[in-house]
Amino acid sequence: MSMLQFRVISIGTLGSHPLWGEKGLAREAHATTTLIEAGDRKIIVDPSLPANILLPRMQSRTGVKCNEITDVFLTSKHPGNFRGITLFPEAQWWMAAADREVLAEVGEEVERLTEEDALRSSDSDDEDEGDTKKRSVIDFVKTSLEVSRRIKDAPDKLADGVDLFPLPGVTPGTAGLLLAIPSSTILITGDAIVTEEHLAQGRVTTPCESIEQAQESFREALEIADVFVLGRDNIVFNPMRGSFGRFMTQSQPT
Repeated sequence: MSMLQFRVISIGTLGSHPLWGEKGLAREAHATTTLIEAGDRKIIVDPSLPANILLPRMQSRTGVKCNEITDVFLTSKHPGNFRGITLFPEAQWWMAAADREVLAEVGEEVERLTEEDALRSSDSDDEDEGDTKKRSVIDFVKTSLEVSRRIKDAPDKLADGVDLFPLPGVTPGTAGLLLAIPSSTILITGDAIVTEEHLAQGRVTTPCESIEQAQESFREALEIADVFVLGRDNIVFNPMRGSFGRFMTQSQPT
């Protein structure tokens, strides 16, 4: 197996962190973005920040150029996970099948509504501030539609040592990536585990589409991984395992 390396490009955050006692929107939410290098494959996970912000993060955190990225993996269908995906037009875009199917169905309906709205808007040249905001939303929806048309069902293995790991619950197709390095297993969790506080307290994020599935996925993650890259946080060690020594011994800097 070729050497596998990973690096967090951008640490994610919740818009409002309930376990910090926050209520209402405290900040702009975004997902953790990770780069995986496995042989000739370079995989970006959840390019969540807008492209104009993610690009300098890429340049400051890694020597890999955007046009060198071979694959983009999205841990869920949440639109906030792929705002910067246009930086990687030459890559193949992947998502777990269950969420890809939902995204495609929603995309078809939204496309129809968008066309109807465009016809209504053409009857009037007047546009107030509310219409401008609405148009901005529609533009974002159109970008999401492009993702829904292009994205493909993720295979069970994206590269040597990089395996799809289903974590349904938050959405039907929430999925992480399991990375195998000698003597340690790293799981990129997506929103199946969002922050270190949620991990420590054994809590799943809300809202989620199935609490029961989300709780089961949480338990499976704890059973299989030594190290987590959390959906809205940094790299943390599994509190149920003595992972630190093994990970530091076997991992190598990127």
